[in-house]
Amino acid sequence: MKFGIWTPLPHTIRHDDAMTAAIADARSTAAVDGPDKAFTIAVETVREAEELGYVTTLVAARHHGPDLDAWVLASALAAQTRSIELIVAVHPGIFNPQMVAKMAASIDRISGGRAAINVVNGWWEQEFENFGNGGWLDASADRYARMAEFMKLLRASWTSDEPFDFSGQFYKASEMHVPLRTAGAIPNIYAASSHPAGQQMIAEFGDTWFKLPFSPDGNLDFASMIEGLRTEVEQIKERANEYGRDLGIGVTAHVIACETDEEAQAKARDLVEYGKLDPMNLVVAGAIGSGLVGSYQTVASRLDAYIDAGFDLALLHFYPMREGMRTFMEKVVPLISKKVAVAA
Repeated sequence: MKFGIWTPLPHTIRHDDAMTAAIADARSTAAVDGPDKAFTIAVETVREAEELGYVTTLVAARHHGPDLDAWVLASALAAQTRSIELIVAVHPGIFNPQMVAKMAASIDRISGGRAAINVVNGWWEQEFENFGNGGWLDASADRYARMAEFMKLLRASWTSDEPFDFSGQFYKASEMHVPLRTAGAIPNIYAASSHPAGQQMIAEFGDTWFKLPFSPDGNLDFASMIEGLRTEVEQIKERANEYGRDLGIGVTAHVIACETDEEAQAKARDLVEYGKLDPMNLVVAGAIGSGLVGSYQTVASRLDAYIDAGFDLALLHFYPMREGMRTFMEKVVPLISKKVAVAA
């Protein structure tokens, strides 16, 4: 199993004093004195994660928020880091796949082959209407169909040596070609979906399927939860096999690792209350539903269970973020009995 982190952004981590100050600064019309505070937090965190051995980071997108744009931030991080993979989130309906192919190739070359894409179907109608120029689709079947076309055209743009035509329901291209080639292998495509239609198209066009927790309650009955995930992994891998493909399997989680289970569960209850304060807080609070809550040994044992269930990547966030990253690598990873991979 490999480990990665969520790049800290206003909507991806629990707010500490530094992030609270960064958000206030981002919303202010006053002149900026020095680099943006949120940018500094992101750079310092991702650099340290790289040194600690985390191999990838997700640069998530929240258009209706004070977050720095994911593509701009990832471009800046490419120049500030040396080895960590940069997964950039993109919403079909806000971006088109042809332009994403060119932008991803650009980041891939700037970073020396470290670009990746997280294709996000999205749920916030207002974001699509405002930032996608009316790009929201009411029917979930249409959103999945658009996402499938997006991934198919994106992959073709990277792999086709000659110009090609594409005519779909949502995207069209004539003599399409991206002369700027990626630095090596094409960027990995990550995507998450619990819907059978979404999983089918991820199996066909994606490289790694992510499981996203939605309820903090999953932490309270880990045994049942992981068995359910085992079945889900088997099913999506079977779908990938139908296309002759080997699909990576990842989980996102907010980790709470402490000296004792009781201390960790107390912090989990506090995080649940934090999640009730604002809908955006659920991105963090819901992530304890992956069950990585407990003593160092408990969290390590649960990661062993994830590995047994077929997972090969855990994408993590903590509170406080940097302290949690260190504790995880120092206290939890050495207790995992299964094979893990950390960056040198």
